[in-house]
Amino acid sequence: MSRNILSIGLFVCLLGCNTNSGQPLPTALWDFSAGESLESTGTVNYKLIKANDLVSFKEDEYTKYLDIQEGGYLYIPRKDCPALDFHGERSKFTIVAKLNRREKSYRQCEAIAGMWNETRKKRQYYLFLNLMQKESGDQVCGHVSDVGGPTPGHKWAMDASIGKTPIAYGEWVTVAFSFDGQYAKSYLNGKLDRREDLNPYKFGKGLFDGGRDGSDFTVGAVDRLGEIGNFFVGGIAKLVVYDKALSEQEIADLKL
Repeated sequence: MSRNILSIGLFVCLLGCNTNSGQPLPTALWDFSAGESLESTGTVNYKLIKANDLVSFKEDEYTKYLDIQEGGYLYIPRKDCPALDFHGERSKFTIVAKLNRREKSYRQCEAIAGMWNETRKKRQYYLFLNLMQKESGDQVCGHVSDVGGPTPGHKWAMDASIGKTPIAYGEWVTVAFSFDGQYAKSYLNGKLDRREDLNPYKFGKGLFDGGRDGSDFTVGAVDRLGEIGNFFVGGIAKLVVYDKALSEQEIADLKL
């Protein structure tokens, strides 16, 4: 009898471990507050590569984090991260980042994470701050593209969920961006940051397929106008990607 009880207990324990204590299972989770590894945990193990020496680990009174100075960024070559290549019928995903934004020397969009190459018209999806479109600035923005290049009839890509609340400098916040195949949604601190006509943003199209020579997965910058730019400056404590569109409740319940 005791052996049977032990076996049942072990099964329940393993089941709980496999369901990650009720939390959605991440595709890739980078927890920079837990150590100095650039390799993700989750269903895949992908290692971020520092593009230069402007990226380092630091610690404040609250947490350890990955510090990105102006001009710094990270990336994973496209061929090495197929699980992050969301496009076509496989377009559903969620990106979540715990970050602390700092001012930079000039005002410009601030790239957080995704696959977005403007130079070669290989846009797919990207989490930005401060997109500066449609009378916005300083909010969470979730960019999506079904064409790779600029939105037809426009100079730039214009399809994005843009929140309402400005993100302050020098404060730890959690931002998120999801796409379920019908709507792009931007979140701030676990809540959908609703804004009329812009968040949620109706976009019932599959994401662009960049193909073999599509965008790398980049963190902190994107390739645009023939060079790397749209730099994010500040700290990132956690970065998580899911291969499903999390609900608002699931995002609110995330323990980051």
